[in-house]
Amino acid sequence: MDTFHKYEGLGNDFVVVSVPSECEWPQQRAIRLCDRHYGVGADGVLLVLPSDCADARMRVINADGSIPEMCGNGIRCVALHLARERGIDQGELTIETDAGLRTCGTDRVSGLVDVDMGVVRVLGEKEIVLDGVVYRPVLADAGNPHAIFFETTYEPSQVGPAVATHSAFVRGTNVEFATIRDASIRLVVWERGAGLTLACGTGACATAAAAVATGHLALPADGNAIAVHLPGGILSIGLVAVPEGSGNDAMSFRVRMRGPARWVFRGEV
Repeated sequence: MDTFHKYEGLGNDFVVVSVPSECEWPQQRAIRLCDRHYGVGADGVLLVLPSDCADARMRVINADGSIPEMCGNGIRCVALHLARERGIDQGELTIETDAGLRTCGTDRVSGLVDVDMGVVRVLGEKEIVLDGVVYRPVLADAGNPHAIFFETTYEPSQVGPAVATHSAFVRGTNVEFATIRDASIRLVVWERGAGLTLACGTGACATAAAAVATGHLALPADGNAIAVHLPGGILSIGLVAVPEGSGNDAMSFRVRMRGPARWVFRGEV
């Protein structure tokens, strides 16, 4: 029998399990637990594993059993979980992910977690064709892939899965639908491996970076952040431009994400 904890970050919910090895939690088991009718119900499982270079390693298993490189809401939940387990009220934790090391500042009183999300690269526009219709999302890499649409009337539940599984994206992609309002972003995300979710941390980071790179928003002044309004709540995204090498068309930004995480309950399975 294994103990698990249920966490959520802006409604993006996870089963969090501390295990010595990921072999103990096969993907099929994660699929069963994420089922909202016959299991615990979650957008994914977060395995908290030992690390040789950080306080812990995070392994993400999506609700469909696929394994993404990174999860922004998930890492806030793992950071809060580590802080609770270790009795840390306020402090800094480093978490190893498949997208690299991430440093998290946790505050258990407020439930807010501040994450250095590393460098997000905005790769420019890509033309793809679906059923004879041309789509032109802006691509970005936040440690995982994103295809971002600005100011469109596309239906996310229809266009999202079609773009996410398009042959142009070998690993699949997350798909963002963004609207700019009052120097902030309204965002809906079709997550690769999970579908429509209430929030997506890496999607918020990628979209904020792409909004600045494409001129939809100005780069925030030092210390300021872009508010990204998701169905589950608001994330604050801070950006600092990073110079690219000559001949590189990408624009890069060092990104910080700040948002809540919440422990919901514990159980045994």
